Amino acid sequence: MKSHINVLALFVLSGLLFLSACGGAAAPASEAPAADVVRVYAEAPAAQSADEAAKREGAPSSALLVGPVYNTGVDSSVASTTHMIIKSAELKLLVENTDNAIDRTTQVVGDSGGYIISSRVWYQPYYDGENYKYATITIGVPALQFERTLSRLRGLAVQVLDETASGEDVTDQYVDLQSQLINLEATRERIKSFLADAKSVDEALRINAELTEIERQIEEIKGRMNYLQDRSSYSTITINFEPELPEILPTPTPQPNPWQPGETFEDARETVTRAYQGIVDFLIWVFVVIVPILAPPAFLIWLIWKLFTRKPNKPV
Repeated sequence: MKSHINVLALFVLSGLLFLSACGGAAAPASEAPAADVVRVYAEAPAAQSADEAAKREGAPSSALLVGPVYNTGVDSSVASTTHMIIKSAELKLLVENTDNAIDRTTQVVGDSGGYIISSRVWYQPYYDGENYKYATITIGVPALQFERTLSRLRGLAVQVLDETASGEDVTDQYVDLQSQLINLEATRERIKSFLADAKSVDEALRINAELTEIERQIEEIKGRMNYLQDRSSYSTITINFEPELPEILPTPTPQPNPWQPGETFEDARETVTRAYQGIVDFLIWVFVVIVPILAPPAFLIWLIWKLFTRKPNKPV
């Protein structure tokens, strides 16, 4: 009886070992056909977290942010802080001399490590007939030099006529673009694996078309990220120069003269006096100068005329 129990136990143990061997043998995973690549790509989640993407690529999840600087995955020599602010300002300055103000602005730009984006110069006539010089200059300066450059530009003016400054926080946009870039790069690697398993030319062409579209999206996102990096690294300042113009003196308003009969009488008396004085002066000139000069010739002419016009005496 005991031997039968031993044989039964042996059979049970053998059966358990057999079942364990069958369950532990992992069946080889069937490879997805290359023709289903479009379906597989469509079923992939539209957005995945940075940690999942980092795990899939074998990189630590902290690769998204490296300290206070964004790791964009694109080449850039300018480090961006955790807050990306696009700063801009516009100044309207009254200056004593426009040429001197332009020269000093160029010096300020060079000292700050910036550059001139655009410039415009024109002349406007003034009431005194002179043409006065105006100018508009747009400059780009490093974001860290933004406030200091504004302060130096204010020092060029006799008076700051207008000043406007603004900032746009694009941090959220940048982080969103980073997530999209990581997801698209992971999807690109999956499609490349499907391309390697393609079984026909038609399947390879369709997979390659999907790969081309993904790469186009990747390049577009990288371009947008580079743009945000550049705009946040350099701030834009527009300066409008207006020359100091001479003061326009107000034209005096004519006032009506009050009626003054006494002054009128005095003016009339003086006029009559001057008139009689003129008549007397004329008569003096006539009798003292003109008569002595003209009288003898006139008398001689009269005698000659009488001599020739005298009638002869008739005989008695």
